[in-house]
Amino acid sequence: METLLLLFLVTALNAQNNFPTITKDKAGKLIRTKDNSGNEIPDFSFAGYRAAQYAIPTITVKAFVPAISGDATSTIQAAVDYVASLKADANGFRGAVLLDKGIFKVSGVINIKANGIVLRGSGAGNNGTVILGTGTNREAIVNISGINNRVLKDKFQLAEEFTALGATTLALKNTPNIKKGDRILVNTPINQQWIDKLGMVDFGAETGWVGWKKDDFVIRADREVTQVQANKITIDAPLTNALNEKLAPSEVVIYNWAGRINNIGVENLTLKSDFDTTNPKDEQHRWHGISIQNTEDAWVRQVNFEQFAGGAVSILKSAKRITVEDCISLNPISEIAAFRRNTFYTEGQQTLFQRCYSEYGYNDFAVGGYATAGPNVFLQCQSYLPYSFSGSIGSWATGILFDVVLIDGNAISFKNKEQDARGLGWNAANSVIWESSASKIENYSPPTADNWAFGVWAQWAGNGHWADVNNHISPRSLYYALLEQRLGKLPMQAQILDLGTEPSSSPTIEQARILTAESYKKQTTLKEWISQAATRNPIAVNSSKAKVFDEVKAEIKSTEVASKITIKNGLLISDKGLLAGETIDIPWWRGSLRDSDVSKGRPHVTRFVPGHYGLGYTDNLSETVQFLVDNNKVALDHNYGLWYEQRMADHERIRRLDADVWAPFYEQPFDRTGQGTAWDHLSKYDLTRFNTWYWDRLKTFADLAAQQNKILMNEQYFQHNILEAGAHWASSPWRPANNINNTGLPEPPPYMGDKRIFIAEQFYDVKNENIKKLHQGFIEKSLENFKDNANVLQFTSAEYTGPLSFMQFWIDVVANYKKTHQNESKIALSATKDVQDAILNDAARAATVDVIDIRYWYYKDDGSLYAPQGGVNLAPRQHARQMKVGKETDEQTYRAVREYRDKYADKAVIYNTPGANRFGWSVLMAGGSLPALPKISVAGFYESLANMKTAQDENYNSAVWTLKDDGKAYLFYLSKANKTTVDLSKYAGTYEVFWINPENGNVISKETIQGKTIVTLTAPQAKETKIVAYLKKK
Repeated sequence: METLLLLFLVTALNAQNNFPTITKDKAGKLIRTKDNSGNEIPDFSFAGYRAAQYAIPTITVKAFVPAISGDATSTIQAAVDYVASLKADANGFRGAVLLDKGIFKVSGVINIKANGIVLRGSGAGNNGTVILGTGTNREAIVNISGINNRVLKDKFQLAEEFTALGATTLALKNTPNIKKGDRILVNTPINQQWIDKLGMVDFGAETGWVGWKKDDFVIRADREVTQVQANKITIDAPLTNALNEKLAPSEVVIYNWAGRINNIGVENLTLKSDFDTTNPKDEQHRWHGISIQNTEDAWVRQVNFEQFAGGAVSILKSAKRITVEDCISLNPISEIAAFRRNTFYTEGQQTLFQRCYSEYGYNDFAVGGYATAGPNVFLQCQSYLPYSFSGSIGSWATGILFDVVLIDGNAISFKNKEQDARGLGWNAANSVIWESSASKIENYSPPTADNWAFGVWAQWAGNGHWADVNNHISPRSLYYALLEQRLGKLPMQAQILDLGTEPSSSPTIEQARILTAESYKKQTTLKEWISQAATRNPIAVNSSKAKVFDEVKAEIKSTEVASKITIKNGLLISDKGLLAGETIDIPWWRGSLRDSDVSKGRPHVTRFVPGHYGLGYTDNLSETVQFLVDNNKVALDHNYGLWYEQRMADHERIRRLDADVWAPFYEQPFDRTGQGTAWDHLSKYDLTRFNTWYWDRLKTFADLAAQQNKILMNEQYFQHNILEAGAHWASSPWRPANNINNTGLPEPPPYMGDKRIFIAEQFYDVKNENIKKLHQGFIEKSLENFKDNANVLQFTSAEYTGPLSFMQFWIDVVANYKKTHQNESKIALSATKDVQDAILNDAARAATVDVIDIRYWYYKDDGSLYAPQGGVNLAPRQHARQMKVGKETDEQTYRAVREYRDKYADKAVIYNTPGANRFGWSVLMAGGSLPALPKISVAGFYESLANMKTAQDENYNSAVWTLKDDGKAYLFYLSKANKTTVDLSKYAGTYEVFWINPENGNVISKETIQGKTIVTLTAPQAKETKIVAYLKKK
């Protein structure tokens, strides 16, 4: 120890002015030595439940759930909800829900949404409590989540140019509205100047697109004000990033967060996921055991986890002061790839993982997210044979401590990851590795910050600060030493597994004899030590005074879709009238998890980000439907993603080096097999087995959308894969290299010029019996999935410019299937004009068509056709480069729709050309369906439209277009006139006239007229501008 102390002191003398470090005085007391700027290594002891000032309590049981043979979801949830209804005690706890010994099958999610609730089992080991997640959904078994309703209030600027790393005092320019107890965010954006200094603009070659961008990341230190003196405030935990106003100006923001919950626990049980035992890498099951968000002061203790795909515990960025302790994760079931097996994961702040063990994980102990502020601590944890590193898997995570951690078979990594994980760059700063071991330790210090490693054993790399490599150091745990130093005494036992006396390298004969005898004794492993936690820290299971919850039967959800959408008189209508509004599509391939990109997110039904929900992540489908309602969208046009993962955004055709895939993931309709290696380094697909999650998501969305009279356009295929850039085909499930099926397609791909793909003709060739059979199975699955959904329009493919022969095949498969299977979904014909007309002129096949979609052709402003030929192996935009596209106009749009409505009166006609959203009134007035109208708030408007017909004496050149339901309602679109007449001579009564602005749907003026006469309607404005008149009988 004398040598160690000396080395600490020497290190201090040499580095005192250059960088902060940790030394010891002669009495053995730790000293966090500051540099010349006042920076010091942060005090990590503030991590954990209630900032580690108090031990985790044992809460009285208020509800007891005995063993249940059936699905226990509703019963456990009823018990949780009961406790949530109780009054909290003086410490903020309502009570515990105790589960009996046995296996509790849970097909849903156990939601904890109120303060002061503990979910407790009757033991985590053998003969204890097991909650078995069943089914194929990917949600966590236990979801701890308050409400994301944080409200930002007053903002304050800093008064000093520099605030040091580790500081707990901030000087503000003004403090009149800030007080003790206020919750604040200390916000520091990583701006362009800082990005330049860090070298994060790009990572070489063409990587600027994944380089850091200003406003991509904001460091948000979540703190509480503990004292206000003059213009200075003291906060409850240190900063883990220095604040440099010259580099990146920061601000302090007061917030209120009424919906954030606290005093929550899960303990003393095992969480386990069911899975498909025929697939060793199955992902159609539970991804996480426990998810925590919008929560503070919570814990997970003495919980075992088995067979999860994504990880054991996932703490999201809205959570803070969480402790996870004495937990074991075994036998994860998933692809061996990024975003899986992130066993103990945090994006939160002040989180503590201690005495946690994992086997065969990926990033077992990881801080994620972007600019995640600490402190975050991993203490006495072990990872056995992981497939990737532990450390930070996010960008610029600050204040991480790895304390007595063993990564057996991989690395602890603090470094510049460059373009990995879509431009991760510097993953960690101001972070420490203490008394830890790994196969490799990467300890690099970024510009403007430092990283440190003390007392480590590994293969080493990095320009960070190193001390006492290949030495054990004292104190063994930095976290507990700092905690004891801060509080005077520890509020709980450290429970660090004892290593015994360190033997000398030059033992005496007697010492060697003693040590030799000791080596015959079995040493306690960390896994065993964790398993003994129930003996060291027994958790009470007394339920004598608790309310007993016998089995609660789950409410059986009706499979009947709420509303029926029908075609009447050639119009798509619901019980609320004509369906109208804009149609939106989904992102085809782009995506990023950076905050700035997520904030711009668009709805997507089958986008998947493990453990994350909301717009830009895994969409909450109820919210997606509400988005359509709130934004006047009538339909969502969906196709499977161009590729599964975001590395492909570089448009390279290369076989990927590893499985470090980038999220968000655009799920494909087929299931992977767990066999072989596809081009993206995950396992291969089986084109005869389907991705349950993908199809269930679409079905659920369709059901929810039906309740709001919204349409799902299901594009069964996505032609973009088989034309244009070779990268479109590289990782497609249909490519032979990526599936286990015999498609009859060529491999390697015939990339023309080693760049472009022209495989459409072979893909559509149904003379190839192998692929024909696969196509038939896929088409039938697409139909079967929506058998009850009248609000689903079935399309052949997004971007379909394919041949007539495949369209004939597709129609035939659909027709044959519908002969023997009841199916409510509607069949839309969407193709080039030549293919479309050929089908419609074929009476047998035309009978299968419900909807005609004008999408890949239109009349141009000069009256000529823009009508590319089908089946010539060009994509829509390639056609547009070869032909004069012209302009779309109101008149020519009306012409196109009217021609098809007049010719095929029983079929709905929709219009989805590139300019369609500009021509909603033209589509409507020509008798089209799903017109892109603004929201019209006149009572009865849409109901009236459902019964109106076009005026037969008008055409596309008419100055006024008319829809009418004689004697009841009329609609006039005045495009080249400011007046029109209506013949009411046969109809008595009073009529209301609403003059409507066609751009925004607002009512300009209103008047009343009488029947039994011919009335001239004169627009309220003087000039001849486009205006709509809606007339209805009162």
